[in-house]
Amino acid sequence: MLAKPEDVVDRDREWGLLTEFVTDPDPAMRLGIVSGRRRHGKSYLLQALSERVEGLYVTAVREEGRLPAIQRFSDAIATHAGLRPGTLRLADWREVLSNALDVTARSRTPLLVIDELPYLLQHSPEIPGLLQQLYDERQRGTGAKPGARVILCGSAMSVMHELLSGTKPLRGRAVIDLRLGAFDYRAGRAFWQIDDPLTALQVHAVLGGAPGYRPVAARPHPNDGFSSWLTRTLLDPGRAVYSRTETEYLLREDPRITQHTLYYDILTAIAQGATTPTKIGAALERQRNAVTHPLDVLESTGYIQREQDILRPRHPVITLADPVIRFNQLVTLPQAAIVEQGFAEEAWQAAAPTFNSKILGPHFEDLARTFTRRYAHTLLPGGLPGPVGTTEVADPAARTKHEVDVIALALGERPQAPRARIALLGEAKATAARRGTGDLQRLERIRTLLADQGYDTTGTTLALFSLHGFYPDLIESAAGREDLLLVDLATLYGVG
Repeated sequence: MLAKPEDVVDRDREWGLLTEFVTDPDPAMRLGIVSGRRRHGKSYLLQALSERVEGLYVTAVREEGRLPAIQRFSDAIATHAGLRPGTLRLADWREVLSNALDVTARSRTPLLVIDELPYLLQHSPEIPGLLQQLYDERQRGTGAKPGARVILCGSAMSVMHELLSGTKPLRGRAVIDLRLGAFDYRAGRAFWQIDDPLTALQVHAVLGGAPGYRPVAARPHPNDGFSSWLTRTLLDPGRAVYSRTETEYLLREDPRITQHTLYYDILTAIAQGATTPTKIGAALERQRNAVTHPLDVLESTGYIQREQDILRPRHPVITLADPVIRFNQLVTLPQAAIVEQGFAEEAWQAAAPTFNSKILGPHFEDLARTFTRRYAHTLLPGGLPGPVGTTEVADPAARTKHEVDVIALALGERPQAPRARIALLGEAKATAARRGTGDLQRLERIRTLLADQGYDTTGTTLALFSLHGFYPDLIESAAGREDLLLVDLATLYGVG
């Protein structure tokens, strides 16, 4: 295993997977795919890997045409071989790729990384087919040296995912299909070096865990005050991370997103609470079918997500997956005229109620589910839970329905299975009030209703998540009960 460089934060699993791939001694050629959203650190990780093994790393440029790209790649190959740029005059991509593989084969660990491949495919769609030919030709590798290791990387998620789909040339030929996600909220806090968990939560609510935002948004630092940091970064039109500019850049990453106005309107409708295709279409005064394809595109690119009810088959709930886009649609766009006049602080004060109710609240609920998936096993009597999500529980006697923020089935149970064992029921509220016995009684009522409906609740833990702690009587009650878990910000972040 190659030692991970100290400047590569987190990413232990990904580094292990990639180093195992490049150090595999098999003499046949091997192919890997790495994809991920912009600013998730793909290039940083692959550059570090390439430097570690002295591989050939080449990145495509969006604005570059076919012939300049071929020459620039040729120069990179020449430099890697110890020659002067301009020495190689390669005619086409077949020659470029073949020479790149031959040059890297001289190394103990022959690695070729082609970053931002989708930019090349815009003018050279034959590249995957050529790689298929080279791959097939080099499967009968002989000798003691390992064969070429090729990693293709890109930010246009839909393009990268299609490389291995259907009848595409590279289908069935990749050993790795690594989709690099953002840091989780705990790793994000450590990466940003934020002292206060509440500030860390607020930053995560507007930027998520994408590590690429820190270099462009770390001055002023969030430790100096969240409001001051926010108005001088995401709400500063002079900054590259200004949310309106950033959202436009994100949407341009996918070549299928051409009608930007339509996609903007869809994102706004979702941010404002439209959660199904029908509701989204109605908000835009369009038919449901008119938004079906754009929604599929937004889902494949990772900008929206569909959350299925854990207990019952009903329409999945559509929500925004990207915090920057959500912040832009709910805060920046409605206040854009004021912000761009230079009144960011006033705009932020006006938008604070929206931020608390429509951004911070839902984000806290989302982190409560993430906590349940990744960290709650150390606190739950049954250990690691199974599927985690949300649900809605009918209460016929009260003629109402209870929305459950966090529900986890027992390990081994399947979503929507009748009589499933329920490991955890939780409520997460990002209000200024502390949680009390009334919240506990609500969860106990929901647990009783689920038991009456045939679900196994004998081992169910009740969990209350709170931004500002709990009343003393609830804390005292939790001390004497094994089925009650209280999660404040310190517990959520694993501090204190």
